[in-house]
Amino acid sequence: MKKLLLAMLLVSGFAQAADTPVMNVPTVNQRMKAARDAIAKSDWRTAKFETQNVVSEEPGNADAHNLLAFSYRKQDKPDLAKAFEHYKIALKLNPQHKGAHEYIGEAYLMDRKPAQAAQHLADLEKICGNRSCEEYQDLEKAIAAYRKANP
Repeated sequence: MKKLLLAMLLVSGFAQAADTPVMNVPTVNQRMKAARDAIAKSDWRTAKFETQNVVSEEPGNADAHNLLAFSYRKQDKPDLAKAFEHYKIALKLNPQHKGAHEYIGEAYLMDRKPAQAAQHLADLEKICGNRSCEEYQDLEKAIAAYRKANP
């Protein structure tokens, strides 16, 4: 009876050889690369999809939370609530995350909260040990542009 059942499964295609992979699931690194590539093309839907999968698989991945937040912030209709949620998670996981500090500062400017953005600029100065790191300089320029546009 067992041989008959096995033969039927093999013929019907339900059985699979032990060395045949079930499916080709991308690794976390592959998903992060795909997310970065999507961000470079302003493909926010794909970037969110890939980073959401990474966050599901590795909830402690600060880089994934940062990129997910960035994607929520940059999409055509920004979702600042979701962006802040994931930036804050990234910073809780890694308080020294320079990218998350820069980007949450920019999100605060979008939310018309320059004082909070300035606090993240100060945090970046401490983290970088100077004012010459890229993240510091980018946020400093964004704050200056905000202040010029909103005297």
